[in-house]
Amino acid sequence: MAQRRRAGQPDRSRRVAADVAQPNRLWPSIQALIDNGGNIAIGQIYPIPCAAVASDEHAMYAALLRRDGENLVDLLQRLDMALDKALTQEIFTDEING
Repeated sequence: MAQRRRAGQPDRSRRVAADVAQPNRLWPSIQALIDNGGNIAIGQIYPIPCAAVASDEHAMYAALLRRDGENLVDLLQRLDMALDKALTQEIFTDEING
């Protein structure tokens, strides 16, 4: 069932804020995306053995393929950097679809 916005409630932005610079956070762009209703998915997306995708209801900001020998922390770091580019420079990374 869809939820309706109640009268008097502020209309939250539907886009993620580009101001994500927070020096004490690990992966600040990912944190900003999640804080604003977005999500990330990491794992198998058949037939791809492992990928990382950052999106919200309006856009897919980054889609990365896990590289040979790449660990999860490195994949998350690359996802955060790609997401930062998408949010600040509108440069979207899509390694899955080309």
